[in-house]
Order: sequence, then C-alpha cells, then structure tokens
Amino acid sequence: MVVSGANVHDSLLLQDALEAVIVEPPDPREHQQHLCLDKGFSGASSDATARVFGYEPHIRQIGEEKKDLRGHKTRKARRWVVERTIGWLNRCRGILIRYEKKSKNYLAAVQLACALLWFRRLQRLTT
Repeated sequence: MVVSGANVHDSLLLQDALEAVIVEPPDPREHQQHLCLDKGFSGASSDATARVFGYEPHIRQIGEEKKDLRGHKTRKARRWVVERTIGWLNRCRGILIRYEKKSKNYLAAVQLACALLWFRRLQRLTT
C-alpha cells in the first residue's frame, strides 16, 4: 500500500506500489507473472517498470476496448474487486475523512482496517 497526495497520478506510483508488495512472487523463470493495469497506466514508463519487476504487463491503450475474435466488444473490465475493497475501507470514518496529518499514521490506520476486514472475513468463513 502506498500513500500519496490526491493530485499525484497513479502511474507515477506504480514503482512504489510494486516495491511495497510484501508477499514474494514465484520465480518468473518458472511461472510467468501477469500485471493487468487500466488505461491510466498506458505509456512506455509503466510498461518498463512492470518488466523490471518481472511482470508481463497487460495495459490497454487509451481508446482500445477488449474485443472477441469477431471484433465485437466484450464485457467491461472487472474493477469491482478494487472498488469493493475501497468501499469496505470507506466504512471506517477515520480513513474516509483522514484525521491524521502524517502519512505514516494514515498508512497505519489503513493497514489496521485491512487487518480487521480480513479477520472478520476469516471469522465468517470458519463459523
């Protein structure tokens, strides 16, 4: 997770986000790793950053839609996973309003909220 100002474009934070990954990915020589990004990341710099970290980037260009073999548009991208998670985090008032002035404190609040979300989900699945 990376915290920055609201006026910073997402493509500028790609390297920081990939460096912040905690779980080690599998060896890229054995299993090819794919990274799907939206049109906001189109450009040579995002492509190069993904390749440096061992990912095969799948980035749609601006104006390009996914089409099937006959050239017809297919379903929209599945961004609902990210939107759902952000919606869950916005239930925490301290994250939604951001009372903390220091970014480290805000990051700690977001990480605590994520841990609570996972704990509640685990508790629901085991009972």
